Amino acid sequence: MKNILLIVTGASPQVLTETLFALYQQGKPIPEEIFVITTKSTKPMLTNGLFEQGHLAKLIADYKLPDIKLPDENIWLIEDDEGQPINDAKSEIEQTYMADFITRKVFELTNKNDISIHASIAGGRKTMAFYLGYAMSLLGREQDSLSHVFVNNEFEFVRDFYYPTPYDHIIDGKNGTQVNCINAKVTLAEIPFVRMRQSIDETLIASMQSASFSQTVASLNSAHKKDLTLEVNAKAKTLTFAGIEIKLTAKETAFYLWLNQYSQSEHKKLVVGRDFEESLRYSKEYLMLLQQNSSDLRIFRDTFGIEPEDFRDGLYNDLKVMEKTFVQQTRSRINNKINKVLPNELAKKVAIDSNNQSFETSYWLSAATSNIKINITA
Repeated sequence: MKNILLIVTGASPQVLTETLFALYQQGKPIPEEIFVITTKSTKPMLTNGLFEQGHLAKLIADYKLPDIKLPDENIWLIEDDEGQPINDAKSEIEQTYMADFITRKVFELTNKNDISIHASIAGGRKTMAFYLGYAMSLLGREQDSLSHVFVNNEFEFVRDFYYPTPYDHIIDGKNGTQVNCINAKVTLAEIPFVRMRQSIDETLIASMQSASFSQTVASLNSAHKKDLTLEVNAKAKTLTFAGIEIKLTAKETAFYLWLNQYSQSEHKKLVVGRDFEESLRYSKEYLMLLQQNSSDLRIFRDTFGIEPEDFRDGLYNDLKVMEKTFVQQTRSRINNKINKVLPNELAKKVAIDSNNQSFETSYWLSAATSNIKINITA
């Protein structure tokens, strides 16, 4: 069985050589091949330290290690949803890309039965380490392992330290001091982790190749629950289902709440027929909900032709009817957001459903007909 090292790195590529040294020091299998997950901005630090300065080759030579492959194609740059490498992982959306990318790569490697993975969470941002550890817990097999690596304080965050040398090697340390690399102590801490793969349905495992991290979490959260609850927070403008939060705009939140009222009514739906655009009733109902948590001038003025103050005071002379296209487009935007973060079988439970018959279209919340409890927080 082929041994590989999977490691996340950030601004300190030294964790890679430290991990290799620690594996050698403890008599553990030396990986034949390395895979690195990093970002576009930190890859130059990795290649400079390991290849241009030659620290990886020096480690192999100093300790007579077998050849270890780390070609450029094994340095995986975290990508966005269009396949473009991200520069860093500081923003919320970049964190999402990172979670999806790491989970997908762990899925690919753990599907190869002829390899044993040693995954290191020593490098990169804390969230990178978390996502790698979590992915290993979801997908890791009996032959796989997880670790962290530590160095003694004297050598921690020292730029030129890559591993303890078997000979005297003086480098600049902290606070203007000098340190000898032969004196460094590196500790490999193996991390026990729960291997959940055997208890997860194989269909769900297979879906992880294309599912986002949030979709995977939602599927797992709902897998053993008979009773699911949809939380609608009007003030925060969020839907929360199966542990996953879906962010909406004020316009979308009010629309979802408005449709919920119709879905809970005697007819269980909103009917958009020939006379829909002849009544101000729908505009009034919708704006009544919207004004409770937003006074967005664009919606009041541009869509419904009225000032928020006039609507509040009951002056409806300028109020426009709700158009059918408003219903169609708002429903589509909400469903797109739901489908983006929830797996298909769960998205269907909370999406806005519709049915066309002759000259009318009916709309309703699937949650209202799926035995899902809906909690609304104003």
